[in-house]
Amino acid sequence: MAQTIPHDDAEQRPLLDEHDENAYSAVTGEHSGTFRRNLGAVEAFAIVISIVIGSGVFTSTGSIDANVPSPGVALVVWLVGGVLAWTGASTLAELGTAIPGEGGVQPYLQRVFGDVVGFLAAWTWVVAVMPATLAILSIVFVESIFSAAGVTDQAGRWEHKLLSVLVLGAANGANSISTTASTQLNNFFVVTKFVSIVGVVVAAAVVVILGTADPEKDVGGGDWSTKPWFRFRDSIAPDGSKFDWSDLSTWETLGHFSAALYGALWAYSGWDKANYITAELSAPARQLPLAINTAIPVIIASFIATNTAYYILLPWDTIATTDSVAVTAITRLLGPLFGIVAAFLICLVVAGSLLGNSFVASRMAVAAANKSWLPPPLALVGRIGAATPSETPLDPSKQSTSDAPLNALLLSTVLSTLYILLGDFRSLLTLNGIGEFSFFFLTVVAAIILRFREPDLDRPYKPFLLVPVTFAVVLLASSSAETGPPHMKISYYINEPSFKRNLALDELKKREAEEEDDDGQTAIQLTRKKELGVAMTASKAKPTEINHEVSDARAVVDKKKKEIDEAEIILEVKLDKKRRANKKYELLQAEWKSIPI
Repeated sequence: MAQTIPHDDAEQRPLLDEHDENAYSAVTGEHSGTFRRNLGAVEAFAIVISIVIGSGVFTSTGSIDANVPSPGVALVVWLVGGVLAWTGASTLAELGTAIPGEGGVQPYLQRVFGDVVGFLAAWTWVVAVMPATLAILSIVFVESIFSAAGVTDQAGRWEHKLLSVLVLGAANGANSISTTASTQLNNFFVVTKFVSIVGVVVAAAVVVILGTADPEKDVGGGDWSTKPWFRFRDSIAPDGSKFDWSDLSTWETLGHFSAALYGALWAYSGWDKANYITAELSAPARQLPLAINTAIPVIIASFIATNTAYYILLPWDTIATTDSVAVTAITRLLGPLFGIVAAFLICLVVAGSLLGNSFVASRMAVAAANKSWLPPPLALVGRIGAATPSETPLDPSKQSTSDAPLNALLLSTVLSTLYILLGDFRSLLTLNGIGEFSFFFLTVVAAIILRFREPDLDRPYKPFLLVPVTFAVVLLASSSAETGPPHMKISYYINEPSFKRNLALDELKKREAEEEDDDGQTAIQLTRKKELGVAMTASKAKPTEINHEVSDARAVVDKKKKEIDEAEIILEVKLDKKRRANKKYELLQAEWKSIPI
């Protein structure tokens, strides 16, 4: 019989205690799954690492830096985002060890809110969230390659879309071999992620050593040793303009912090994915919390160390203007060749995230099919076809060597391909964010409700109640920010490759058009002023000699005044053109520096 744990013993026992796996197995016996329980804590750890450490830590630093007043605050935002992700992962670990079943959040929502909510979660994840995620990662992979080659702003071209489809097909094809092959390949990508992070951190450490030994030596960004890390400074917005934090209202300041925090949470996305393989863990009550509580701290430490390295390797006013901060940093330090190597490693990092998400997405479809929420053939493993799992051949000679859910992978490929061909990065990111975080919020609320509804439920892992409450409150506050100013909206903060560059170019074109309009208005005003001057001179003419002399004198004065006025106007126009030209040069220079070649 399962061990009964009192409701109020969370403070008396450790978060991860020695729990009877036989008790958990007795419960799960009634919920036999499609897959064999042949994964362990190491595989779960690798899946979380592979999915979470994606392109975010290498590309989103600039967008976060643009929304905080100092580098020190930026690092605090990365820490807070990681802690929030940890609270969400811990909450899901509690549910995953207490409620057996496949499909991640689906069984939890079904138990607390009923079949309808579980059904909606399954369809939302299988049809919208996960295909959009795979499409986003495929697009990012292809655009990272083109960005390294100096080609930007071409994601909408059909050639790029077709290449994204090929990348998607390769990832899903790799996962169709077998679970063992998928996890082994995933482990390889985990190694590439840590190699990339270690490379950036070591480069920064070398800069610190050289800079400390010889302060006059020009190496790295230089600002790390001469400027306070927490002192407020003017920030550079994505459009290239600067703003003073002291000029912002409280609401605007909170808006920028909200955008920065969302950026960090976006970089940490994937912290929930270990729950989707709970049914394949050999000892989930012990292995799931262990994997989460080791993977998430490692990820937080890696992200903070990497971003600290960026602020050492680059001038601080450069970080907010680049969407490929890692490539920019390595290129500036070691040259274009190493920048290309950095871009290649980032592509491998994205490929690892794509592979991990593809692996998880197929498991979600299988779980929904086992509940008859999706067609039963989607639960079939090892073969493609319309047969249900109960109709699979029992003859070992006819059995497939693959234990991968091929039908589910095929569905994922088809849906993601449609999203790539018919959608774009920004719309897919919005679709993914709305669907994912809505059900995350419901799942964490479900965990809180379950604490009071079923206090005697066997919970092998039970964090303090404050953990899920904190996550729910922060997530609700972030979602409510959509009703605020534009810079508080999720849609304002998008880590699309070349997005900031597009904004800068749009702003440049707009200013050029305004400049042309201003020049036209100035010419009209000068012409009209001349006409008025002539009319005034004529009206002052007198028939008498003295009046002619007065008129002549006045005409001379008027002419001088008119020349002075015209000169001042021309001077102002020239100065304005100079300012615009300088701004245009700064924008072009920032774009030039962001291109790694």
